[in-house]
Amino acid sequence: MDEKKIVYSGIQPSGSLTIGNYIGALKNFIELQDEYNCLYCIVDMHAITVAQEPKELRKNTLDVLALYLAAGLDPKKSIIYIQSHVPAHAELGWVLNTMTGLGQLQRMTQFKDKAKKYTDVQAGLLNYPVLMAADILLYQASYVPVGEDQRQHIEITRDLAQRFNSRYSETFTIPEILTPKVGARIMSLKDPSSKMSKSDSNKDAFILILDSEENTRKKIKRAVTDSSGEFRYSDEQAGLKNLINIHASFSGMSPEEIVKKYENLGYGEFKEDLGEVVVEGLRPLRERFKEIRDDKAYLESVYKEGAEKASYLANKTLRKVYKKVGFIPR
Repeated sequence: MDEKKIVYSGIQPSGSLTIGNYIGALKNFIELQDEYNCLYCIVDMHAITVAQEPKELRKNTLDVLALYLAAGLDPKKSIIYIQSHVPAHAELGWVLNTMTGLGQLQRMTQFKDKAKKYTDVQAGLLNYPVLMAADILLYQASYVPVGEDQRQHIEITRDLAQRFNSRYSETFTIPEILTPKVGARIMSLKDPSSKMSKSDSNKDAFILILDSEENTRKKIKRAVTDSSGEFRYSDEQAGLKNLINIHASFSGMSPEEIVKKYENLGYGEFKEDLGEVVVEGLRPLRERFKEIRDDKAYLESVYKEGAEKASYLANKTLRKVYKKVGFIPR
């Protein structure tokens, strides 16, 4: 790799991705690959911290890979691979586990939230942040593009890197969060106080990138606005503000321009148009996805080549780590 800084990002193959993922992450990924050396990983090992249907997991993994490619990630510019194809992730994860305090893991907000949902909490859910740290540190990543909800995970990654470096000597780059360029955070269509999420129990709360055009329009029609009837871009009208943000992300218009266009037309007409803006905006991506998803040989060539490139970098780090902790080289 040349002297550009390294950016690392992992996305879980649990179900399809929403337009929130597309606007908040995927679109930014495309720009990053010209400025940095990027690794984009489909983290199937993380996905199994919650029981998965094996057939579904395989399908979802290839869906996410095809979506990455359809959205414009370029395997010639970036390393795109599947986590379980690079055993070094699990190997470094084990070494880091031996240096991680139990209390630190139990204090993680995401662990506490998720643990409430299950009567029987598995160790994998607790150790998830250590594997995530291994993902990032293996590649000497300088930056990780994540949202605020992942800040704690990056903190623990930095802690572990510093702990290892001070115990054994400089080994890992200390990563930082890469705050995405100001792109709107897309909220639920039914409850604009929470982020749009594919795990929402109400299917009308999110739009999947792979939803049908008809479903996309329907969900936008059913989205909450508010009862005031005024057309403004403000936090007091969170539902409408969210829809305006979605419009702006796809149309390239500013929120001010959108307000000006619709202030005398009302919500109905705005939603009608928004449905078309989103459908048109996603159409090239949806069509490209179908082509790529049907091309098994191409998908296989991408993930095989990605795993080879990722393994080369990961094993360089792992060899150093093994030597420093006192393992005898093979």
